[in-house]
Amino acid sequence: MLLAGRRAVLIAGPTAGGKSAAALRLARGLDGVIVNADSMQVYEELRILTARPTAEEESIVPHRLYGHVSAAQAYSVARWLDDVKAVLEEIGALGKRAIFVGGTGLYFKALTAGLSPLPEIDGDVRAYWRAEGINRPPQELFAELMRRDPRTAAGLRPTDPQRIVRALEVIDSTGRPLAEFQEDPGAPLLAPGSWKGIVVLPDRATLHARANARFDRMMETGAVDEVARLKEMQLDSVLPAMRALGVGPLLEMLEGRLSREAAVERSKALTRQYIKRQSTWLRQHMISWRHI
Repeated sequence: MLLAGRRAVLIAGPTAGGKSAAALRLARGLDGVIVNADSMQVYEELRILTARPTAEEESIVPHRLYGHVSAAQAYSVARWLDDVKAVLEEIGALGKRAIFVGGTGLYFKALTAGLSPLPEIDGDVRAYWRAEGINRPPQELFAELMRRDPRTAAGLRPTDPQRIVRALEVIDSTGRPLAEFQEDPGAPLLAPGSWKGIVVLPDRATLHARANARFDRMMETGAVDEVARLKEMQLDSVLPAMRALGVGPLLEMLEGRLSREAAVERSKALTRQYIKRQSTWLRQHMISWRHI
């Protein structure tokens, strides 16, 4: 009912790979609505640094779930799925086709395979571990998780404080491993056969060259101003928006701890690392999708 019998198109790919341009072409040809599936492009304050579609592009075809959340909020995949439900109903009522595009693998996985229902976390437990996430290095938190919940820790990176803290919250609040809850996925919003998946994956050298050139353009068109506004908001460093590519190095530049050149090079290096992680994830988890 949600899609009015028209299969959704899902376009995934690493950053700077050209997937947004592909989505725009498809949406024009298929009378589609583009739906954001990138966890950083949801933030209102980060149009430039997250390479959100321009106002001109948004005027060509309808776009949904871009820049609709304040960076002061900790937006989650569960909230995204709730937002997607409403968007799919809107698209179905219009008789159009949904075209999802983004680089967040977990969003696509939740959309097509369901999301595990997670337990309520005691407020005091959450406050404690969020503070620990700020005050303790990720490797120390990871060692704590390995001691208390080796099963969940085995599936996490030692340098991913957000997910480590989340796992510690769950084991502390419920006494059960997060991995145990994740064994029970909920029903997917898009049933098998109701969607077609495409991965846009250029070669690594092309991706790096595109990403470098794009970041140079970002610096010329207001990226520093965006980070300056985030700085003025005095946001908690654990918020997802504060981990957007480029935010950390540019904050250090604004605070006088990095030169402009060093901040740019650091941002580009972090982007290359992110491209590698994205590409690996896409190849491992989207084998059945059409790769172009």
